[in-house]
Amino acid sequence: MSQAFVKEGDEQWLHDIPPTMNALVAYLTRDNNGIRVYERGVRMDAKTGKEIYLMSNGMEYTKDADGRWAIC
Repeated sequence: MSQAFVKEGDEQWLHDIPPTMNALVAYLTRDNNGIRVYERGVRMDAKTGKEIYLMSNGMEYTKDADGRWAIC
C-alpha cells in the first residue's frame, strides 16, 4: 500500500506526543513534509515561568499544566 494514502484516524495531534524535545522535533519534522525542524532557542516566560521553545519553523511551543505540548 502506498504511503500516500493515510488511514482516517492515523493522524497524531501535538498534545498527544510525549513531552520530550526529541518527540517534538520528530512530530514537527513529519508535519513539515520531512524537512527537519530543530530548536533555535529557549526563553522563560516572565509571567508563567514556563520554558518557551522557539523552533526553526518559526513557531513557539511550551508545555501546558498537564505536561502536554502546546503552541504559544
